Parts: sequence; structure tokens; C-alpha cells
Amino acid sequence: MMDFQRLTPAQKDQYNEILFSSGERGCEYSFANLYLWGHQKVAFVHGCAAIFSHFHGKSVYPYPIGSGNRKAVIEAILHDAEVRGIPCRITGITPEDKLELEQLFPDRFLFCPNRDSFDYVYDIQALADLKGRKYQSKRNHFNRFCAEHPNHQAIPMTCDILPQVKEFVENWFARRRETDPLGDYLLENLAIARAFNHCGEIGMEGLVLMDKGEILAVTMGSRLSNNTFDIHFEKAREDVPGAYNAVNCQFARYLRLKYPEIQYLNREDDMGLDGLRSAKLSYRPHHMVEKYWAYVQEYIHED
Repeated sequence: MMDFQRLTPAQKDQYNEILFSSGERGCEYSFANLYLWGHQKVAFVHGCAAIFSHFHGKSVYPYPIGSGNRKAVIEAILHDAEVRGIPCRITGITPEDKLELEQLFPDRFLFCPNRDSFDYVYDIQALADLKGRKYQSKRNHFNRFCAEHPNHQAIPMTCDILPQVKEFVENWFARRRETDPLGDYLLENLAIARAFNHCGEIGMEGLVLMDKGEILAVTMGSRLSNNTFDIHFEKAREDVPGAYNAVNCQFARYLRLKYPEIQYLNREDDMGLDGLRSAKLSYRPHHMVEKYWAYVQEYIHED
């Protein structure tokens, strides 16, 4: 059995060195997401990082990353699944990974595209400037927000303002549970709370929109690669028109100024939710990070 362990903040640089050298990856590979969400563990083997994740009663192995011996790592994953007595499901597979896996293990795996987990990746310039006819409605919402809140401020999230941000997020979840009592917000609530407690240690950064001392919106993210920033959380007052548009745009402007090398914003997947999918498509993604699941053929009927 592989020696999977929970990541610690002290391992962020070690892990990110592997991640940043691995080309474009989905949001599930970010150090912050691995640290914040669910039961996820990592093993550094054969010059690669292998991941073991457990969500909603299912265990999966995201495709290993790194420049080492990926065939040896996948063989170790296959053995690990066998020892645990679970089906071997490999997730987060890009089209390039799929080709590699087919070449390394001919006829061993069956592949299935997972559209609900495709990441939406945007040009940071487009989200910061909202130029052109295709962004006219977004620009209108942002302009309305600015007209109704001419003195609003976009403030980097710091320890001084964190207690107020925590209260804002707690109130956001409370309102959402009232309007959607059947919604499952537990994992996200736990992940955000963990992010607040460890944001500096794991490289999280955030922006807060304020007006007259009140928070109108907050957002948080972290580096996913040398040229991509991952947006993990975004919450806004739903009774304030344009608040979501404004925090989206302002964070893009903030990141563009602070990190000129950032070209893209990964706003993660839509989880198959129709409303979220429509909202993400409306911002005109530059491209999607396509992902596949791979199943070992001999175990395909055992789940």
C-alpha cells in the first residue's frame, strides 16, 4: 500500500515545484484545494506526486504529476487499489494524459469524459477590462454597481479584516441555507473556514469589496501554475446588484497589477449545475481544461 499522507503547509513549495512543471492542470491539483477539501492525501514517489482523494463515499486517484517515472507510479496506484479492495479510478486526466496512459497500458483502461468537472479558464485581460460587445451586459452590471457604490473600496484581505470577512461568509451561508434548505454546503463551509485559518501558510490571497464599512463581496484564490491563478471562493451580497460582477472584475485587475506574468484565471468547474454552467459560459472562457476518468477494464462492473 502506498504511503499517502495529508499535505502540510511546509510541503507547499515541494509540491508546487512539481505542479508548476507539469503543464496545465485542473483546479483539483492546486495545493490549496488538496489542503482544504475533503480527505485528500499525497505520496511523493518515483519523482512524481501521486494523490488519493475520497469524496462522497468514492475513492479516486487523480492522474500523477511530475517528470519522474509515471508508469511506475501508475503501477503502484494499481497495486494500492488492489490491496485496498477498491476499483481503480484515475481522474483529472487531460487529453495528453489519456494518450500517455493508452501508450503505457494498452487496452488496460476505459475512458469517460467528465464534462461536469471541466475547468473554465479565462483571459485575465478580458475579465479585468470587460471590453467589447460580448461583455456589454457584464460591463453594464459592473457600471451599475459603481454608480450605486461610488465610494466602494477593493481591499486586499488581511488579518485585520479577517474577523469581519468570516462573519460575512457565515451570514452568506446562513441566508443560503434558508433559501435552499436541501443544499449541501457543509464541505464548502469547512473548506472556507480552513482557508481563513491557514490562508498565509498555503498561499491564499483575497480581495474584499467594502462600502461605508460594510462588506459587499469577497473572493479568494491561489497560484495554480506560473501563468494561471485559481479562483477558489467567491461570495457576494445577492441583494446588491452587480456585486458578483464587481468582485470578479476587481480581483482580475488586482492580480494583473500584482502578478504581470499571470495570463489566465481558472474559475474551476460547474459541478453539472445548470445555473452555474450558464453563468460561467456567459463570461466567455478562453478555453476549458478537459478531463477524463479512466477505469481498469476488469473492474468496470464492480462499482
